[in-house]
Amino acid sequence: MPEAELSPALTRAASLIRSIPDYPEPGIVFRDITPLLADAEALKATTEAILEPFAGQFDVVAGIEARGFILAGAAAIAAGVGLIPIRKAGKLPRPAASVDYALEYGTATIEMHDDLPAGSRVLLIDDVLATGGTLAAGRQLVEELGSHVIGISVLFEIDGLGGRDLIGDLHTVFHAE
Repeated sequence: MPEAELSPALTRAASLIRSIPDYPEPGIVFRDITPLLADAEALKATTEAILEPFAGQFDVVAGIEARGFILAGAAAIAAGVGLIPIRKAGKLPRPAASVDYALEYGTATIEMHDDLPAGSRVLLIDDVLATGGTLAAGRQLVEELGSHVIGISVLFEIDGLGGRDLIGDLHTVFHAE
């Protein structure tokens, strides 16, 4: 969302996101959303902004570990729908599907249970879009298990890392360089 269009609550929320250089590895700038999460008004405003373009179009929210869980949980409650967690490898007692993917600084695997009824309409939520590997893997998991991703929404997008090229159309609340 362009800065000119941000409500006062979203402007405040954006100001609460900290940039931490060289974490978790040299050259990576980590975006710390902990202060935003601790501010009720900022969390409410960002949750509403994450959901707004998709109102009434989905049956369930899927959130990607770890910070995506927090945002997806808030979004699921606000929308009155359930939450499906997409977890890192080895965290689920009975994964139904898994996908390996590339990160900015390595590789990882995510897993998901097959608890969704076939054909469920899913809103996929994560905190950040960087290179797009995690969100692409999350979409692949949902679709492999017979559901349909109706949209992808992220708190912020880091411009210039190619994530949008990989993911395609998605909703972003904030942009970062």
